[in-house]
Amino acid sequence: MQQQTEQMLDGVKVLDLSNLIAGPGISTILADFGADVIKVEHPQLGDYIRNWGHKKNGVPLAWKSHGRGKRLLSVDLNSPEGQRIVRRLAVETDILIESYRPGKMEEWGLDYESMARDNPGLIMIRITGWGQTGPYKDRPGFGTLAEAFSGFAHITGQKDGPPTLPSFALGDGITSLVGVYSVMMALYHRDVHGKPGQVIDLSIFESIFAAIGPQAIEYDQLGKIQGRAGNRSTRGVPRNAYETADKRWVALSASASDMAFRLFEAIGREDMVEDPRYSNAAKRLENGDAVDAIVADWIRNRPLSEVLATLEASQVPIAPIYDIGQIMADPQYRARQSIIELEDEDLGKIRMANIPPRFSRTPGRIRHPGHTAIGHDTLEILRGIGMSHSEIRELQEKHIIRVPEKTSDLP
Repeated sequence: MQQQTEQMLDGVKVLDLSNLIAGPGISTILADFGADVIKVEHPQLGDYIRNWGHKKNGVPLAWKSHGRGKRLLSVDLNSPEGQRIVRRLAVETDILIESYRPGKMEEWGLDYESMARDNPGLIMIRITGWGQTGPYKDRPGFGTLAEAFSGFAHITGQKDGPPTLPSFALGDGITSLVGVYSVMMALYHRDVHGKPGQVIDLSIFESIFAAIGPQAIEYDQLGKIQGRAGNRSTRGVPRNAYETADKRWVALSASASDMAFRLFEAIGREDMVEDPRYSNAAKRLENGDAVDAIVADWIRNRPLSEVLATLEASQVPIAPIYDIGQIMADPQYRARQSIIELEDEDLGKIRMANIPPRFSRTPGRIRHPGHTAIGHDTLEILRGIGMSHSEIRELQEKHIIRVPEKTSDLP
C-alpha cells in the first residue's frame, strides 16, 4: 500500500448511486484524493462493471480498478426501506452521483428538492447520455451512442473507410473528467462563497462534443464539415502513424514549421525547408500527400531504433506506438511509477494504472483495489447511521441489503 499522507479531499463525503463507467469514474478520482466514497450497489446484481471485461478465477479485473478506494453498500433502491437509507446518508453527503434515466430519482422519492431541504449544501451530479432535458432525454443513453451522436465517430477512421467507434470507453472517460471538475467547482462555490449546493446536469454527448475541436464555428462560418483522415490531421502536416522497417509503428506530429524543418533536415531533405511547396504550414497542408509520402518512405526503410534515435536527436516529436506489454516494460512508465503495484485481498500482488496528476504536497493515493464482495462495507455503513442489529437483520432477510458472510457478525 502507498504511504498514508494528508489528502486534499479529506472530509468530503460522496454517495455514488451510479453504474458502469462515467459516474463511478467521478467517484474513483474523488476517492483517490481522499474523499470518503460510499458506492451503492444492487444487493444481487452489483454494479454492471463487475461483469464487464476479463476475470481471473472469477474475480472481475476491471472492478479492481473502477471500485478502488470505495466503501461498498448494497441497497435495493426499488424498496421504500432502501430509499430511506439513501435519504439518511444524503443528510451528511457533500456530493451525490446518479446516472439513472431522468425522473427515476423522483419516482424513488430521492428528488433533489426534498433532499436539499434536509441538506442545503448537497451537490447532486446527474449523468445521462442525452441530458435531463430535450426531446431525446428519455432514450437509453450510453457512451457508444454519444460517441456517434457527438460527431466523434464521423471524423474517426480511414478516409475511405466507415465511421469508427473507439475500442474503449472514451465518452465515459471524458465525462468522468468533466464531472470531477464540475463537482469541484460546485464545492468551491458552496464552501468559499457560502452558497447552497446545486444540481449538475451532465450529458455524455455534450462532454465529447466539447472535446472534439472547433467544428461548430468552422461549419457556422465556412460551411466546412470535417471528414475522416485516418491518422492524418486535417489541420497540419506531417502528422501520421508510420511503419518502420522492422514492422513497428511510430506516431509523428511535426506540423508547426520549426518542427517540420527540423524533421526535413534530420531525414536529409534540407531542400524542403526552402521549397515553396513546403515552406509554411498552409503550403504543407496543401501538399500533404507529397510530404507524407517522403516521411513515410524514410521511416519504412529504417528500424525503429534508428528512427527514434535520429529524430529524437533533432527534437522532432515522435513516439513508438505501444501495446500494453510494451508499456509495462518502458523505463519512462517505470521511472514515474505510472503503473503501481498493490496488494489485493483476492489476487495478491496486482498492477494497475496509477493516479495521473502529481501534487507536490497532497498526492493522491489508492487506498485499496475494489472489494469483490457485493456489500463489503454494508454493516459498517448502516451501523454508522445508527441502525440497530435487528433493523439490519430484517433488511437482510427481506433481501433489501446484502451483508457478506465473512464480514457479518449479526447475532
